[in-house]
Amino acid sequence: MEPLPILHTYYQAGDLVVAGIISQIYIFSRKMNFEKCPSQELFDDYIYFSASWTYLASMELLSPGSKFTPNYKCGFQYNPAAVIGGPNSNICHFMTTILYNYKIPQLTYGSAPVMNTKTQGEFFYKMFPGGSHQYWGIQQLLLHFRWTWIGVTYLNDDNGERFVHKVLPMFAKSGICFEFIQKLPELTFSNDADMIVSEGIETCQVIMGSSATVLLVHGEIQTTVVWRMLLHFSEFDGILKKTKVWIMTAQMDFASLPFQRSWDLDFIHGTLSFATHSEEVLGFQKFLHSKSPVPERGDGFIRTFWEHAFHCFFPSSNLDKTDEFCTGEEKLESLPGIIFEMEMTSHSYSIYNAVYAVAHALHAMYFSSIQHRTPMDRRRWMLVNQKPWQLHPYLRTVSFNNSAGEQISFDRNRELVAGFEIINWVTFPNKSFLRVKVGQTDPLAPPNKALTVYEDVIVWPRQLNQARPISMCNDNCNPGYRKTKKEGKPFCCYDCLPCPAGKISDKTDMNDCFYCLEDQYPNRDQDLCIQKNIIFLSYEEPLGICLALLALFLSFMTVFMLGIFIKHQDTPIVKANNRTLTYILLISLLLSFLCVFLFLGQPERIICLLRQTAFGVIFSLALSSVLAKTILVILAFMSTMPRSWMRKWMGKHLAISIVLCCSLIQATICIVWLATFPPFPDFDMQSMAEEIVLECNEGSPVMFYSVLGFLGFLATVSFIVAFLARKLPENFNEAKFITFSMLIFCTVWLSFVPTYLSTKGKYTVAVEIFSILGSGMGLLGCIFLPKCYVILLKPELNHKKHLIRNENLKGLCLWVHVNK
Repeated sequence: MEPLPILHTYYQAGDLVVAGIISQIYIFSRKMNFEKCPSQELFDDYIYFSASWTYLASMELLSPGSKFTPNYKCGFQYNPAAVIGGPNSNICHFMTTILYNYKIPQLTYGSAPVMNTKTQGEFFYKMFPGGSHQYWGIQQLLLHFRWTWIGVTYLNDDNGERFVHKVLPMFAKSGICFEFIQKLPELTFSNDADMIVSEGIETCQVIMGSSATVLLVHGEIQTTVVWRMLLHFSEFDGILKKTKVWIMTAQMDFASLPFQRSWDLDFIHGTLSFATHSEEVLGFQKFLHSKSPVPERGDGFIRTFWEHAFHCFFPSSNLDKTDEFCTGEEKLESLPGIIFEMEMTSHSYSIYNAVYAVAHALHAMYFSSIQHRTPMDRRRWMLVNQKPWQLHPYLRTVSFNNSAGEQISFDRNRELVAGFEIINWVTFPNKSFLRVKVGQTDPLAPPNKALTVYEDVIVWPRQLNQARPISMCNDNCNPGYRKTKKEGKPFCCYDCLPCPAGKISDKTDMNDCFYCLEDQYPNRDQDLCIQKNIIFLSYEEPLGICLALLALFLSFMTVFMLGIFIKHQDTPIVKANNRTLTYILLISLLLSFLCVFLFLGQPERIICLLRQTAFGVIFSLALSSVLAKTILVILAFMSTMPRSWMRKWMGKHLAISIVLCCSLIQATICIVWLATFPPFPDFDMQSMAEEIVLECNEGSPVMFYSVLGFLGFLATVSFIVAFLARKLPENFNEAKFITFSMLIFCTVWLSFVPTYLSTKGKYTVAVEIFSILGSGMGLLGCIFLPKCYVILLKPELNHKKHLIRNENLKGLCLWVHVNK
């Protein structure tokens, strides 16, 4: 085997000058014997990727003529303008170690080596786009398919170590976990093949025994050779092969050794790989068809390739004479893809662009050098007189359109400005394969459009029956659930817990649930927010209708009783109970029943202003009337004592004064309330889980409870006074009836406070309406119903003779006299 020879092309008088060396995967110069241990052959062949062979090729480039005397000028001297190297990063690294001392521009079309010093990188140009963009694309591809549980294998070199320590942590930050990170066995040049094979089998056991469906393979172009070996040996070891979707980096490509040509290719079917962008170059097919094994000057590579590709030999070959003679008429297009691809691959396209990049840089350097020269000097200008470092300024700024119409240029890091293609590998039973473009990345596009995937074109591994692969530690957490970490497991392994009450999750695999907006509520499955309905206590609903009918009925009863008292106003029972206070009390009860209608229907600004204030003033008027009635009863019986000073307080003026004073106090409280913090229409979004309550906000709870407190004070005083007067003579004595009415009143409103605070929504309004109706009905029933009974059904009791009794006769007479 011999490396691809140095290419020299010299043109003078303004034509382009290109000199380069292209190191590729070598086709070996001897025919492989299948009875020989394949692993041993692999080690023998891998020496051509070693440092010594690359150093040798680099030193020969610097030697004069055909002699190996580097750094010494004698005879015809090569003067390379640039060196193109690849595809292995180690080859480029070893090449750079020698050539950077001479400041020779070096272009790589494969993996970029890890530079030990910044100086080495100054003379290095990458026909490979920035690696960070490729890793970003791989990360986005994994996230696109929701593959968060993957395995990783990498080649044991500097690039592999950098990938593990710098790139994989970035993947982890985006939510991707690794079931394993397995290093591929390192191929050495020792004879200990059994140990390497056993390490490879252990690697296969880890990979095939894993639950991850996706395998990210980071390596070089020779990594597929290693993988085919490992998978082949694992079959003999009885390792069960599980379906894996491979994701290969762009540094890799399909390569095989001669003895592997009959092996199955199914392992790569359905693989997704990244590749540098490539186009079909005009004239490339014609170039391939023109190649023949006829010896060309300086090209001994093609004869070796021809013999191994077509299983033939030339008479002068050192191969075993077991095959037919090569005629030279064999056609490259007849070879299967596993041996030779007729399409231009990404690596070939990079080499093509590298050669033209150097040519355009030389072209620019030539015209820059001869601008101020005489015609004679221009004819004398030759590339051999130029120094290699003089090409760098032109190479850094080179920009041109190749024959495929694509623009070629370098960025400030001397990396090719281009994106990556996502390739889907499809294999066929006849050992051929097809590369199908199923996506791409564009570094110049916005982040949300930088990755494009044509998912419907992808062919998955056959065992999946074209079902989209799933590679997760566990099933997704459906909407309505949230993730919770499993102790001792990677963060991609989690349990799913239902969302707490009041929260939802509307996407799969959410880390936490969240609350809906105030005007929305969670559905039963807690995976969707539903708009709340706006409600209020209306006339149309059954509860509102019942309350309205009850209020109308009580209002009618109040009017009916008021009519009875007016009609029988001259009877003793009406006169004995202070007609003025009776009329005031009945009218206030009527108004209290009617004010219920302020609490029904849609709250508006005027309605909210009148609700509580009207209720407070009206009830104060009613309670102050009751209080005045009770006080007058006590004063009437206490004034029967001789020379009693209470006689001067007896009369209608006292009753009116009590009513006005108490009502004015309540009215003052209400005026202050309306002037400072008036009630207003408001939306209560918190009380009800599924509804928005349109209500009257009280504005100031302090003022609201002040109104209720004053009503409670009047009711308490009335109850105490009535209770003290309960043992006075029974005939025409209202004290007992007032005591019962105040007991009902106080009971209703004492139960109102906790009930009002515990209910929500429109039912708080209903509670207050019930309290108004209940307390008013207590006053109406206990005070006036017995009198109406006597007036209508027992008229014989409605006479003065029933006022006369032996005990407290004077007090009774005075009571009747005062209340006329």
